[in-house]
Amino acid sequence: MSFEEQLKDFLKDYQKLIILAVGNELKSDDGVGPYIIKKLKSDMTENETLLFIDAQTVPENFTGKIKKENPSHIIIVDACLMDSNPGNIQIVDKNNFADIGISTHSMSLSYFVKYLEKDNDYKIIFVGIEPETMDWGDNPTSNVEKTANEFIEILKRLLL
Repeated sequence: MSFEEQLKDFLKDYQKLIILAVGNELKSDDGVGPYIIKKLKSDMTENETLLFIDAQTVPENFTGKIKKENPSHIIIVDACLMDSNPGNIQIVDKNNFADIGISTHSMSLSYFVKYLEKDNDYKIIFVGIEPETMDWGDNPTSNVEKTANEFIEILKRLLL
């Protein structure tokens, strides 16, 4: 199944979707999540069924907002060390978080997801994009930016 088909399958029957980006914009490809949210906010309109959150490096600071919004579906986007080619994108099931090197952020995303699910029945997936570099820099590398833009176009097709 292609990435787009997997995403379409995940989004089937969603009532409210939160797209939550994690990443440090000052560390090149680690900022791919915030890059995606900025583009989505300029290309699409948030409404009662769609919300974008740029959590930067502290997704745990948004647990209250997420629980208050009570989404049916959550997509978490971050640079992710998956031992593949830079710019590779894949959906990582929340049960497989431990198998990959997810991010440099203060709270493990697996704990973040477990905390969110403690009292709620959210459908949650993680979209990981393989970074080329996490060195200091203002923008994602060209491979990662290209993938981010393709992901944005897929979301627009599926959500508009």
